[in-house]
Amino acid sequence: MNHTISTDSYHACSLCPRGCSADRYKATGFCGCGPVLKAARAALHFWEEPVLSGPEYEPGGSGTVFFSGCTLRCAFCQNFELSEEGHGKEISSGQLADIFLRLEAQGAHNINLVTATHYLPSILPALDQVRHRLTIPIVYNCGGYERVSTVMALKDYVDIWLPDFKYFDNQLALRYSRAGDYFETAAAAISQMIGQTGAPVFETVAPDSGSPYRLMKKGVIIRHLVLPSHKDDSIRLLHWIKEHFPEGQYLLSLLSQYTPCFHSSQYPELNRRITTYEYNQVVDAAISLGLTQGFMQEKSSAKEEYTPPFNLEGLE
Repeated sequence: MNHTISTDSYHACSLCPRGCSADRYKATGFCGCGPVLKAARAALHFWEEPVLSGPEYEPGGSGTVFFSGCTLRCAFCQNFELSEEGHGKEISSGQLADIFLRLEAQGAHNINLVTATHYLPSILPALDQVRHRLTIPIVYNCGGYERVSTVMALKDYVDIWLPDFKYFDNQLALRYSRAGDYFETAAAAISQMIGQTGAPVFETVAPDSGSPYRLMKKGVIIRHLVLPSHKDDSIRLLHWIKEHFPEGQYLLSLLSQYTPCFHSSQYPELNRRITTYEYNQVVDAAISLGLTQGFMQEKSSAKEEYTPPFNLEGLE
């Protein structure tokens, strides 16, 4: 049982680096959330990295639970119905525990917690109820903007870390995510994640039909979404990653799926898809730096249908 994060944390909340100190029993914090757990979807998801979702020809997928609210609330968020509008359904920790077991029974390769930090006092009891029954890894899917102390508190809960590393330039982080301390905060958190898990660990699955494939059981996948007009920031970030994170201890996932939506129209430089040239420049930089352990996306990934419907599926 983890004792460093409890429901008392909802009083004068400092679960995320913003430390807004809201008493969430009386008012919402920056995340837009009170003390009651809220989610918008709990279902198998087939569009994560292949080592999480598995191949298209095999059943399974990642057992994703999308939580409402967000500690970043980026201007270009594709999941803005959750992060900004708070869409979702209130559930108890006991119901969430049942959801975890149900996802595993449906064939999920892992339990994927999407933007969970602001609800950790309610999520950890659910994990405590079922950890001895789950046989699949727990994935922590986050924006990278985490307290090191929070990462440390999750050491015995999280097997796979899936953080974004969004920006090198804090001015961009301030402009688009209202987080002027994003870079140093995410860098420290991701460094701690890598230190806790060590090198990626995989399991090879040999299906009755089809080719064998690998699933991740432990490790860190650093995601970076290439933004339109900002390939140079992406390239600077890659240089920093190469210089500061230990080789062979993480995977890199370069995303091309940026789709203008939500408040993108308020930022002319973001109000378009990225070009093939922009994305290829970032990929070429990664290759030239030797950052070849990981994933890239086809440009066709930049489609609205890659965002799942937040229709409360799986929350009954």
